[in-house]
Amino acid sequence: MDVQVGKLPVLPEVNENLPLPAPPEPEDLEDPGSWARILPFAARLKKTSRRNFLITAGASAALAGDMLFTRRVQAERRATKILRVPDPFSDLYFPKASWILFPGYKTSWDEAQWILNSLRPALHQRGRLAAVGYSNLGLDVDEIVREVILHVRELELEKLYFYGHSFGGMLATQVAARLLELHGVETQLIVLDSSPYSRYDVLDQSWFDGVVFLYENGFRIPSVLRGSYELGERVVHKDERAWRQILDQSLEQLSPIAPSSVLIQTESAYIYHFDGLRFAGKIGGTQMAFLGNPQDGTVDYVSAREGWTKVFAANMKLPVLSTEGARPAHASPQWSADIYRPLLERVQNELQPLPPTPEEPSFKEPSGRIIRPA
Repeated sequence: MDVQVGKLPVLPEVNENLPLPAPPEPEDLEDPGSWARILPFAARLKKTSRRNFLITAGASAALAGDMLFTRRVQAERRATKILRVPDPFSDLYFPKASWILFPGYKTSWDEAQWILNSLRPALHQRGRLAAVGYSNLGLDVDEIVREVILHVRELELEKLYFYGHSFGGMLATQVAARLLELHGVETQLIVLDSSPYSRYDVLDQSWFDGVVFLYENGFRIPSVLRGSYELGERVVHKDERAWRQILDQSLEQLSPIAPSSVLIQTESAYIYHFDGLRFAGKIGGTQMAFLGNPQDGTVDYVSAREGWTKVFAANMKLPVLSTEGARPAHASPQWSADIYRPLLERVQNELQPLPPTPEEPSFKEPSGRIIRPA
């Protein structure tokens, strides 16, 4: 292309779909005609660089936001906390009573509140709603007892109902014994949802080899390595749950809201060392009910039920409630609320009946006719 001195060259139209022309060699820059090839290259480079910059900047901002969110969540969950779930009905009609959910193995703070919301129509018929949020620094029974008694005193509670979700039933029983021993506070009811009575009720005993023994020998499993384990564990038990449940549960365990690996290992150690005989006869007049599923592939329904019924014979009032049909079969009120709610209503109606509604005042005339106000 001819280039006239004093005039700008006429540039060819830039087609972004074509590959960039090779940039001129340094010695060619003395040739005025070579600038015609440089300018399209520079224009393309400028546009490409801007696009890459925006993509990179956006990805960096998202990563920074995720890191800040993760840090905030982790900092917040370093201490045990009672998580309240506001409910206008129970807050108004049962201000002096409270359900407290003790979440199961690997259950996050957020999933615990999801469970409460799923069971709300049944549970709020007797009390306000709360859950224990375990510390990511590890399971600490003393901290849990302290937070529960602070919850009782702050709300001036007169009645406590515990819902033990999976291994949470073990913990709920111990906390009930400690509250009575240390503070004179008696729990009215403990619902055991698929709770093992001892480690021998856990069907996969090799699980302890991979978690408890490593923990007690000083090994800590990094959270970043949990992905394949979490997915694999759920796929092994895929007959208990839908693929959507497998995906949701696996992703939750890899998100910032997931319980820490240290918490999971301490929960495992707690199950391994739990001895229900230590608390037999130490929960006063607390009533107990056991919910379970004969198809449970995690906890032996028959042996767990028999263990609780035998050792806590004076407290166990409803030991044969079945959640058959729930999926997953093990402790799944958040997924199968329609199966759980009627059972919980039965437990409350039989073991914690509401006082009868007072009759309206009436007057009896000498003739025998009863007059009631309009």
